[in-house]
Amino acid sequence: MADIVKIFDTTLRDGEQSPGASMNTEEKIQIAKQLEKLGVDIIEAGFAAASPGDFEAIRKISEAVQKSTICSLARALEKDIKAAGEAVAPAQHKRIHTFIATSPIHMKYKLRMEPNEVLKRAVAAVEYARTFVDDVEFSCEDAGRSEMSFLKEIIDAVIKAGAKTINIPDTVGYRFPHEMGEMIKELKEFIGERAVISVHCHNDLGLAVANSLYSVLNGARQVECTINGLGERAGNAALEEIVMAIKVRKDIFGDIDTNINTKEIYPTSRLVAAITGIEPQPNKAIVGKNAFAHESGIHQDGVLKHQETYEIMRAEDIGLDRNAIVLGKHSGRHAFKKRIQELGFTLSEEEINKAFERFKVLADKKKEITDDDIRVLITNEIASAPEVYKLKKLQINDCSEGVPSAAVTIEHEGKEITDAGIGDGTIDAIFKTIDRISGFKGTLNDYQVTAVSKGKDALAKVVVKVVFEENKPAVIGHGLSIDTMIASAKAYVSALNSYLSMREFLHDKRGEEI
Repeated sequence: MADIVKIFDTTLRDGEQSPGASMNTEEKIQIAKQLEKLGVDIIEAGFAAASPGDFEAIRKISEAVQKSTICSLARALEKDIKAAGEAVAPAQHKRIHTFIATSPIHMKYKLRMEPNEVLKRAVAAVEYARTFVDDVEFSCEDAGRSEMSFLKEIIDAVIKAGAKTINIPDTVGYRFPHEMGEMIKELKEFIGERAVISVHCHNDLGLAVANSLYSVLNGARQVECTINGLGERAGNAALEEIVMAIKVRKDIFGDIDTNINTKEIYPTSRLVAAITGIEPQPNKAIVGKNAFAHESGIHQDGVLKHQETYEIMRAEDIGLDRNAIVLGKHSGRHAFKKRIQELGFTLSEEEINKAFERFKVLADKKKEITDDDIRVLITNEIASAPEVYKLKKLQINDCSEGVPSAAVTIEHEGKEITDAGIGDGTIDAIFKTIDRISGFKGTLNDYQVTAVSKGKDALAKVVVKVVFEENKPAVIGHGLSIDTMIASAKAYVSALNSYLSMREFLHDKRGEEI
């Protein structure tokens, strides 16, 4: 029998903390369903106490996912643990992941607590979490810089309190692989079979995956990671790299394996990239666009003669179909439905019908529709809040010596409103005009435009981050069109609708205006 390493995916929690990676509930549900299809053992669906939106997303994911364990993070505080327990309550398999810092620097400067106080808080947190779930995980935050004697003391106490998994995070990405390996080996000898040892490695020095793999070789049997290595600062250990390293190097890992269906790795990577708007760099291991590309003549010749000359794994192993069917305007609904299912989307018949209509409109403008085109078509719809405002028409005017201007028509409550304005550039003119029509003034924090595929008729995907109210969080807007200016206008209107939806949601949850 294989010696299984559990894969704990935190894309929806730690991954969402990447700047610009915020996701709405429907987007999180789509990703969670795909993670289940991928074979992820534990999905950390969010931080229930962080916001009403996070709580709601965790609860809906708990209802939607059947096979994977659904987990919520919680500080070692009763209010956090209660929120986590209530959020994961509907799940078939549920876990609470509670944590407290254990390094001298964190205890002294962040917690301002003595070690004995930290230990008491940790034990109380685990005991309280056990009143909601049987499966409790405890994390020693900043374990990488903690003293081994105190780690053993607090780990022993929380195991006796009921923790079944002990997580050892290298929270600031400080440790080297041999150091992590030695730490896990010593803790494995101390813990024995009383609990599963987990690791959660950050990538500040580019060592997250190496640290995770060395930990596995020394006794860790759970790895916490994210799709595409998403995460705050330099990110987390990349799920795809850990899984494929274990799969490819059987000479090192022997019987150690995971439950991951590797053919779902690439579809999952593309889904997360499309929803978050954060593309892996082209030379990213496993899922980057160049990961299986060969430009050198020598490399091309070698691969053609014998694949293993320059490829240690097959593209097909991660679900990258080099012979994918290209869809066009003559493609039928059946072929389209089959393709979106292969791409990792789980849609109702009504949603499929709407997506197919959008596909046909695009197919009239583009000769060939790529998988990436389909992904962004669907994720753009998923990302959209209810259309309180809807872009109907856009006309722009700009020249090197002139004043940029925009005329915009917006539909609101069944009526079309047209206005025009000038700006410091075309985009600025468009956004200011939308502000004039809606009566909401936005401040643009971020603007990204990417070509979805190659060619002159490539779809432009625009992602904006806008603040509509001072001291309130920024909202994300998505826009998609062959015309970049139209995509920009759609993205800004999408952000406005998201803001209005968020405001209404918080009003309903808290009984007050935000």
